[in-house]
Amino acid sequence: MKNVILVGDSIRIGYQDEVRAQLAGRAEVRTPEENGLTSENVLKHLDEWVIGRNADLLHINCGLHDLRREFGAGTPAVPLDAYADNMRTIISRVRDETDMQIVWALTTPVNHLWHRQNKPFDRFEEDVEAYNDAALSVANAIGVTVNDLFSVITAAGRDELLLPDGVHFSPEGYKMLGQAVADCIRRML
Repeated sequence: MKNVILVGDSIRIGYQDEVRAQLAGRAEVRTPEENGLTSENVLKHLDEWVIGRNADLLHINCGLHDLRREFGAGTPAVPLDAYADNMRTIISRVRDETDMQIVWALTTPVNHLWHRQNKPFDRFEEDVEAYNDAALSVANAIGVTVNDLFSVITAAGRDELLLPDGVHFSPEGYKMLGQAVADCIRRML
């Protein structure tokens, strides 16, 4: 049986059970208990969550916490250039220190108007797109497979799948994301 590690934020936490169900009998799916939060936090925990574990494939995403902006703040929590550098470092370390295949998942869309009404900070769709563009650029330059979870949700109808907080998903949305992640992993293994 193959071993898979999922690392990511609360969106990963929302779809991980569906991925486990979809891959039952084919792969053991392991995850950190914690929310991955920012790319900086993933780097901080990379040894514990990924490098020190024996796995065939890593499916990873971070971005939603990187692009978070405190109300009135001019810059995101992790600026775009630092996010791209962190992504390069994460991928380089996993490649250099393990034999794992790597899949980078793009950040899912947000509804910034709903988000602002329900959270004490901002997340903007234009930032999601900019961070995804940076992730695509890095992934393409270094030859890492990309799982476009942004398009999965956009094509199915973002606002029909989002919860009122503008960032998390309904059970249907998480099921759809879990299926997309499991499908990507099946193609890789």
